[in-house]
Amino acid sequence: MQAYARGGVLALALLAGLLSSPAGAVEKDLTDKGEVLVRHNCSRCHAVGVEGVSPNPEAPLFRTLSSKYPIEDLAESLAEGIVSGHPEMPIFVFNPHDVDAIIAYLESIQEETPDQSGDLPPDAAPGEMPDE
Repeated sequence: MQAYARGGVLALALLAGLLSSPAGAVEKDLTDKGEVLVRHNCSRCHAVGVEGVSPNPEAPLFRTLSSKYPIEDLAESLAEGIVSGHPEMPIFVFNPHDVDAIIAYLESIQEETPDQSGDLPPDAAPGEMPDE
């Protein structure tokens, strides 16, 4: 009976360890999965990393997508099928977990623009020095 009780305590300890894993580790796993998905499905045409050019010059760089629109706005298109204006692009449909992974990855690689970094106030004109 003591061996059974010790086994139960060990199982509870393992479960507690799994449940208390850092959220950052889960987020990294999600981001890593998103990277695998976009490299597998999108890299024939798009630059999908933090550097490089798109193999198809017409295909946008994934790291600059946020300059056009919020990344999270892609979720619906990823889930229902992205239809583009050019016939070379296949229609992709992803399940909800894969959509979350792709969005997490895309958000992780976006280039920072001056207004995102806080270097310039939003109303500053180009070349204008911020007030001290």
